[in-house]
Amino acid sequence: MNLKKSRSVGASSPLNGLGKQDAESRKKRKMAEISQALSMTPVDVAALRRMAISEGGLLTDEIRCKVWPRLLNVPVDSIPEKLDEVERENNKDYNQVLLDVQRSLRRFPPGMPDEQREGLQEELIDIILRVLQKNPQLHYYQGYHDIVVTFLLVLGERLATALVEKLSTHHLRDFMDPTMDNTKHILNYLMPIIERVNPEVYDFMQQAEVGTIFALSWLITWFGHVLSDFRHVVRLYDFFLACHPLMPIYFAAVIVLYREEEVLDCECDMAMLHHLLSQIPQDLPYETLISRAGDLFVQFPPSELAKEAAQQRSEQTAASTFKDFELASAQQRPDAVLRRRRKEQQQQAPVEAQRGTMAVVQPTARRFVRLAVMGLTVALGAAALAVVNSALEWAPKLDLLFP
Repeated sequence: MNLKKSRSVGASSPLNGLGKQDAESRKKRKMAEISQALSMTPVDVAALRRMAISEGGLLTDEIRCKVWPRLLNVPVDSIPEKLDEVERENNKDYNQVLLDVQRSLRRFPPGMPDEQREGLQEELIDIILRVLQKNPQLHYYQGYHDIVVTFLLVLGERLATALVEKLSTHHLRDFMDPTMDNTKHILNYLMPIIERVNPEVYDFMQQAEVGTIFALSWLITWFGHVLSDFRHVVRLYDFFLACHPLMPIYFAAVIVLYREEEVLDCECDMAMLHHLLSQIPQDLPYETLISRAGDLFVQFPPSELAKEAAQQRSEQTAASTFKDFELASAQQRPDAVLRRRRKEQQQQAPVEAQRGTMAVVQPTARRFVRLAVMGLTVALGAAALAVVNSALEWAPKLDLLFP
């Protein structure tokens, strides 16, 4: 699996190089499969997850309105028609939320009439304050509004409120703690992934002491703050909602790995490298990177990385409620683990055969490609099925996670 930047792969077509007629045929077939999954009793959530992950995602916002609630186990019929009133006066978060929302003009479609945009901004403020008001254990963070506005633009205020609340008490819960400890812990998964795939890039980043803060806004906004094309944002949300909560950190890793040449050509200086990595190219081959993120999840599941990204305290993170996170509460600090590993590597003769320039999907994972027959494209193959299976491992527990 070559993660190097390829000049021959573009991001202009959501179905990456398929002929127009073939692409339209695939789209119609996929829409029919989604409709069939939604019409089953009970709804075939496993199929919906596969559709959300596979090439092209959920295709339209109309479909997302029907599928996103299913992916988060939100029963639409139980959402009240009249939303709770929002108390703005004396709300400790109101001033900060207002400032952030006022600065979010670029997140709205260009050309939208001012009156319509201002109305949506008021709804955005209400959604955020409503969720925080109902869940006092959650703490607002700057960047949260970038996620909420995506749900608002796709779903409307009523549905967005319900889904954002569910997301906030699950996928985003660690970002909404009183401190950033758990957020930092999740960021600590980034470097171990990069090390396994491309030791040269990892060593260069370590030498530059660039850290992982460049990826903070990617993670806590699900890339909503850094991508200018709304189509790319919702495509990633399709992917993330259907997958393990740590999938955004795998996607962050593949972006860094895709930019290998730029990274290694950069001056080995913290400020220079941080500036380079902070600027995400807008022409990324998103479908290719989504596929590769899934492949890396298969090869290097969170349980394998948790030993290196472990926290000092044995606190539960939201991600640790999943089966694959049983090791996430180990007692070793992540920076100490990394230092120890590097010291051990220096003392041992390097095993060059295992430190090739790119990781290769294992044969056992390759076998899943032949099983990708349920609406998946060959592009996702093993990763799609394994990622879906991972999602399905915790899907039966959703009633417990989402009471």
